[in-house]
Amino acid sequence: MGFTVWYGVFIYPIIFENDESHLSDEVNDSDVEAYYGKGTTEEEKEFLRSLKQQQHTDTTDLGYMVIEEQYVKGHFHHVGMKVETDNNSVCIKCHGAVPHDRAKTIRAFLNMHAFYMACETCHIRPENKNEQWTFRWYDKSTGDVIENPPGLNTTNESMYGNYSAKISPGQSDSMGVFRFLNGKKEIKFVERYLNEEKRLNDTQKSKMKNIIHRKVNEQPLLCDGCHTADKDPYLPFAKLGYPNRRLYELTSTEVVGMIKKYQQFYIPNILHGVVE
Repeated sequence: MGFTVWYGVFIYPIIFENDESHLSDEVNDSDVEAYYGKGTTEEEKEFLRSLKQQQHTDTTDLGYMVIEEQYVKGHFHHVGMKVETDNNSVCIKCHGAVPHDRAKTIRAFLNMHAFYMACETCHIRPENKNEQWTFRWYDKSTGDVIENPPGLNTTNESMYGNYSAKISPGQSDSMGVFRFLNGKKEIKFVERYLNEEKRLNDTQKSKMKNIIHRKVNEQPLLCDGCHTADKDPYLPFAKLGYPNRRLYELTSTEVVGMIKKYQQFYIPNILHGVVE
């Protein structure tokens, strides 16, 4: 009984509580004495610090799966940011939030864009050259058109792209009412298809998929369509709320040049265990 009280009062809060006072990896003398008693070594302190770290986990929702990882302060491979779930994307229903996996050299760049741009932005272009899309932001949780997110003006680079919103193309009707190319009507259609998919034969599935993808271009928009020094990039960054200091970064061609020039990446032989 005494051990239970001691553990509940002193040790459980040190290791398991998640309030801000215990999110630090640091341990103080009172923490150490409560766990070990007096006369604690540095090795024992490090062990207690490891126990505290072990209980800190972080999750990242990728749409089709959730990554849960141990949080270790300063760890290089830690995801480090939470990406809000997009509940109003037609494409994510089937392809997930990180759909690019074929081009290994640039898939990280492409999937990064999927956090703040709807798939339609690059994969559905106007059929008529004289036709133009209007690009607006939509709220990931509701699918509603919203004003340009205030997070665009942050100076915290780690928050770039994490706006709880995405850019998507659309058009205004004769009454001036704006509508995204794929909206709630299309989402319901896809959800119905997924619910009934097992009942369909291969021919019926193929027909439904063709209907869903009927607007998609075979060739997507390439990087230099937006990241260009031209006066009129495909995406109107200024109208979408990006500040002047970001416009230069977005229209810079360094990344585009790297992608075009370096088509093959070489790993040093020493990493393969080969000695020349």
